[in-house]
Order: sequence, then structure tokens, then C-alpha cells
Amino acid sequence: MEYAIILLVMAGIFGLFMAWGIGANDVANAMGTSVGSGAITIKQAVIIAAIFEFAGAFLAGGQVTKTIRKGIIDADLLSGSPELLVYGMLASLLAAGIWLLVASRLGWPVSTTHTIVGAIVGFAAVGIGMSSVHWDKVGSIVASWVVSPAISGVLSYWLFRSVQSLILNTKHPFENAKRFVPFYIFLTGFVIALVTMFKGLKHVGLETTVMQNYSMAFIIGLIVMVIGKVYINKVRIDPEADRDFHFANVEKVFAILMVFTACAMAFAHGSNDVANAIGPVAAVVSIVDSGGEITQKSILPVWILLLGGAGIVAGLLMYGRRVMATIGKNITELTPSRGFAATLAAATTVVVASGTGLPISTTHTLVGAVLGVGMARGIGALNLNVVRTIFMSWIITLPAGALMSIFFFYTLKGMFS
Repeated sequence: MEYAIILLVMAGIFGLFMAWGIGANDVANAMGTSVGSGAITIKQAVIIAAIFEFAGAFLAGGQVTKTIRKGIIDADLLSGSPELLVYGMLASLLAAGIWLLVASRLGWPVSTTHTIVGAIVGFAAVGIGMSSVHWDKVGSIVASWVVSPAISGVLSYWLFRSVQSLILNTKHPFENAKRFVPFYIFLTGFVIALVTMFKGLKHVGLETTVMQNYSMAFIIGLIVMVIGKVYINKVRIDPEADRDFHFANVEKVFAILMVFTACAMAFAHGSNDVANAIGPVAAVVSIVDSGGEITQKSILPVWILLLGGAGIVAGLLMYGRRVMATIGKNITELTPSRGFAATLAAATTVVVASGTGLPISTTHTLVGAVLGVGMARGIGALNLNVVRTIFMSWIITLPAGALMSIFFFYTLKGMFS
């Protein structure tokens, strides 16, 4: 390919831009519950996310990534003209990056998965032909818009109801918090270890059986629980604190739990969503390197994973605050106990979905979970205007990604061919 170097440089820059958008929008979602509930400061959220998102992206983000993201398009139709796939992937990255920038600026928590899917479907349907798109896959993605927030909403509702009945609505909430929170910490460790086993370790090349996954997750859950218990035992009652807010001391115990869920969510998210930015980059690199041959799988050079991880952290640092505010403060008022219920429900939904192979969005799942916690306190606890805006932004995401991607596809095609 005559423009090989130029195309590779563009893939790197556009991939970095897309990863930056994921950091600004999606990571802010994952951290929003922890920051909004006051369990950690924005500065601490950025440090946790930087370490765990990067670790998730780098360790579990995939040694071999499917070139064609989630099998949405039929690559065999392009074997005669591989350059079209290169232009399409570049156009998709640029379109998705721009849409994420716009959404983050407006404080809209949108789905990076659906942005890149919309972009790829757009260029494929118009640039290659409608038959090149696996429409059944697109259908299952649309179905997940309803399914994933619904599952996480129901889970977070019941999780928070259990917190109310076991701890908050009892005679001795502080003592009960110290007694029961370690079990919630175990549950968090267990679920997140499972997310990692099922989602992440396949990429690294560790083939484990389902039974081994569950046993390892159980052990990790126990270890995390012991560490949490050590910290919980250090929490002392401050009689002054409860004067303004009846549960201030109880929430201190939950704040310790939220630190665990924040680390967990960041790791799960990094391992899951970094592929949105690096999948298309890997596709371009593999086509250019092989002199135009399209393979279903491409070996992922380490520099692409580093690029994805670095872009995610940069986006969060530079632009993450707005989306954090939407998730953490504007939908409903969060405290550490409510934030915990939302985060754990969202992470659990990710596990269930990855087990069944449903392509879901971390964003939709988290928003659904926050809504569920709000509902546990009654519909009045929700800011319905914010909820309406979020739903509208979700509906616009696919067509926005698709239209921009079509425009860029033809622009690139005109420039290079």
C-alpha cells in the first residue's frame, strides 16, 4: 500500500483520540458513583482510574483482538479491496472520537461501544453494501439498550433495599454496618474477580475452566473481605458527625467499601472497553503490515495497548469532571451506601452479560443502576429532566456515529484513492 506510513500514523492518532473520548466519557461514568457519593475525591478517582483502568486495559485488554469489532461486518466481502476497510476503520475512529468529545462537553453519559458500532455499521452499509452488515448482531445491541439498564436497575434496587433492612432501618445502624459490610465487600471482590476471569484472562491466553474461575473468584473475595474488615475495624463513631445527617458514621463504613468498588469498576471497564479504541487500530495495522490481507484475528502489538491505556487516562484527567457530575450528582443524590449498590449492580450485570455474550454498554448499565437506587427511595428522588436528556443522548448516539463515519469514509476515500 503506497500510503502505508501515513495510514499507520493516522490510525495511531485517531485511536488515541477515541481512547481519550472513552476516558472523558466512559471512565467518568465508572467513577461517577464513587465521587458523587463523597466516598472519594475527584483527585483520588483520577488516581484509582489511572492505575486500574490502565491495568485492566493492559493486562486484560487482549493480546489478540477480533479485527472486526464484535463481528458486525462481513470482512470476506472486502478481500478484493482491503483499503476500503482501512478507510472505514479510520473514519469510524474519528467519528466516534468527535461524538464522544461533543457528548462529554455537554455532560452526556453515552456509550462508547454503541458509538463505535454505529460508526462501523454506517460506513459498511453505505460504503460496502447493506449485505455486509450482520443486522442480527445490530439487533441484539439495540435490545441490550433496554435489557442492561433494566437488569442493573432491578439488582441495585434490591441491593439497596437489603442495605436498608439490614443496616439503615435498624436500632443500631453503625454496629450492623460493621457486621454486614464485610459480606458486601466479599460479594464485590467475588463479582469483580469473575468479571476479570470471564472477560479478561481469555485474552492473556490463560485457559481456565468455569469451576476454576468460580473457585479463584471465591478466594479473591475472601482476601478482599479480610483487608476490608481491617479498615472497617479502625472506623470510630464521631457523635458530632451524626448531628446533620443521621447516618454519617454508617456511611463512613460504606465509604471504605466504595473504594473497593471503584477500583473494581475501573479494572473491569478498562479490560472491557479499551477494545472500542484499539480494535479498529489493530485492524488497520494488521492490513497495512500484511500488505492488504484481511484476517479475522490480528496480533495486537504492545504499543497499541499502551496507546489505548494512555489515551483513556488522559481523557479522564482533562475532561472527565462533567460526566462524573451527571452520573454522581444530577440523576439522584448519592451517598456511599447508595453508590455501592449502584456500582456492584452494574458490575454484576457486566458479568452476566459477558457470560451470555450480549454486547452491553457499561454506561447504560451504570445509569440503570443509579436509577434503581433512586427508585428504592421513591420516584421523587430522581431528577426526571436529567434522565430524559440521558435517554435522548443514547438514541442519538448510533445515527450520529453512523452519519459522521459515512462522511469521513468518503473524504478519506477521495483523498487516498
